[in-house]
Amino acid sequence: MINGIHHVAIAVAAIDPLLPLWTGVFGFELHAIEHVADQQVRVAVLLKGTQRIELVEPASPDSPVSAFLAKRGPGLHHVCLDVQGLPLLLAQLEAAGLKLIDKTPRLGAEGRAVAFVHPQGTGGVLIELSEERPSSAP
Repeated sequence: MINGIHHVAIAVAAIDPLLPLWTGVFGFELHAIEHVADQQVRVAVLLKGTQRIELVEPASPDSPVSAFLAKRGPGLHHVCLDVQGLPLLLAQLEAAGLKLIDKTPRLGAEGRAVAFVHPQGTGGVLIELSEERPSSAP
């Protein structure tokens, strides 16, 4: 049910000043910048071959990323795993005793279904689970 790592997300105060570093110095391609209203963030998707990094900027003071930046400063925010069967996987993780931030999937970047696992049970790392939704999904 887990296919591998989908992306690594880095929390930043502002995306735009960091784009020259990631696209110029590190050689990533800017694939897209998207506003994810449900999570109150702006996300820059950077690609290099099959590798993917997302820069995540708060879109409002109420964004969870705003709270993260205030508490910890910029840096690694979460690791995202590409999965299949997300609702079933969430039920299995909860049955295994992991604390879930989302018990049901919600809409994430690029129209994917996402859910987060609390870092309390994962060695201190926020884990995002992400599943590509069929093109016929609402």
